[in-house]
Amino acid sequence: MKSFNNFLKKLTLTNEMILMIRKIGECKGKQDLYKKQAPDVLENLRHFAIIQSTESSNRLEHITLDEKRFNEIMKNKSQPQNRNEAKIAGYRDVLSLIHSSAKDIPFTVTVVQQLHRDILKYTGIPGGKWKVTDNEISEILPDGKKIIRFKTVKTHLVSNFMTNLHERFNQELQDNKIEPLILIPSYILDFLCVHPFLDGNGRISRLISLLLLYQQGYEVGRYISLERIIENTRESYYDTLKTSSQNWHEGNHNIIPWITYFLSTMLAAYDEFERRANVVVSGRGSKTEMIVKTIENFIGNFTIGDIEKACPLVSRDMIRHILKQLHAKNKIEAISKGRYAKWRKIQ
Repeated sequence: MKSFNNFLKKLTLTNEMILMIRKIGECKGKQDLYKKQAPDVLENLRHFAIIQSTESSNRLEHITLDEKRFNEIMKNKSQPQNRNEAKIAGYRDVLSLIHSSAKDIPFTVTVVQQLHRDILKYTGIPGGKWKVTDNEISEILPDGKKIIRFKTVKTHLVSNFMTNLHERFNQELQDNKIEPLILIPSYILDFLCVHPFLDGNGRISRLISLLLLYQQGYEVGRYISLERIIENTRESYYDTLKTSSQNWHEGNHNIIPWITYFLSTMLAAYDEFERRANVVVSGRGSKTEMIVKTIENFIGNFTIGDIEKACPLVSRDMIRHILKQLHAKNKIEAISKGRYAKWRKIQ
């Protein structure tokens, strides 16, 4: 809401933002080409993107499971047995809904509440209702001290804020005078500053981002996990949100850092999408090189599953073959055995 009160019309885009928007538009234009030439590749990428998005978006909120249980929940082979499993199952379902039906989902306040209700449907916690007590965005420092990063909108104001935010966002989209790639992150910033729910605001904001991007034809998040890129750049994610939310209540905030981060995340996803798709479409690149570079970029221990997520175009048998080669060259070593064996690089 605060970002839409005549603020965006006065916004001056930086050269960096203009270049990123132009590049993203070019990448968007190539999506149909890959759909026609490599449908099997895209289906493979889509499958892994759902897994990575669910895992990363929840892990950003410290919701984690061991690999075995996570895979069972994602395959819907087991009912959730605790709060974390329930939250992951709910996110899985809503993400799948957005992937399959984004074009048919009207972007209304009621829909946002329904999405929140559905990510909590396995937890036993009633979702879909605005917060009933005030909340805040806080941070726990290494020494255990808690600091308040942002004071959100008061409970009694949430309904009006959310109604106004949706009216302004949808009106700006309809007027078609401001680039949607500016409007979407502006909505997300305002949503997070309002913080309308007691729990799940961060996860819902990332689902809304995907929904709005899909509705505008930006489908890269269907094939490359935006949430994983956010998790890998979490310090920038939180820093830019903090910077751009300063003086938000007064309508005197600087939204540029947050929009720039949002665009850079999309551009990173499109770059990765093209690299992976081009392996098959253009016959360029080596799958062996892809695996080796992936391992080089790992920090700490890794598993075959980690490599599969990073290289969804490569078979598990080939990954095992490359691991054996690297092990024989003393490049890596196994630190555990079995189905979920872990490896690490030898420095």
